[in-house]
Amino acid sequence: MALMIPILGILLGFFGVWTNHKEKVAKLQTRVVATETAEKAAQYASHVQRLEDRVQVLERIVTDRGYDIATQIEALRDTRRVDAHSDKDAGVPLGFENKERV
Repeated sequence: MALMIPILGILLGFFGVWTNHKEKVAKLQTRVVATETAEKAAQYASHVQRLEDRVQVLERIVTDRGYDIATQIEALRDTRRVDAHSDKDAGVPLGFENKERV
């Protein structure tokens, strides 16, 4: 019985050291996960910002020239239908014939 007390003390000491070690490992893992999460959040934020910038450009195109673009697209469709049945070059951009040639 007298031998059990020192053995129990040594075991409790090892248990304390082991518990302290596990706590430090858990804190380090938490820091690593937090760092990785912050990096991913920054990447997502950057990606979202790029997408928002692109959407703003598209909105500006649609609102500034939306009706004009729709008209040009329809005119291009009509031109290609006509050009498919004629000898004209279908690769000429819309409004090109109206511009002064150099």
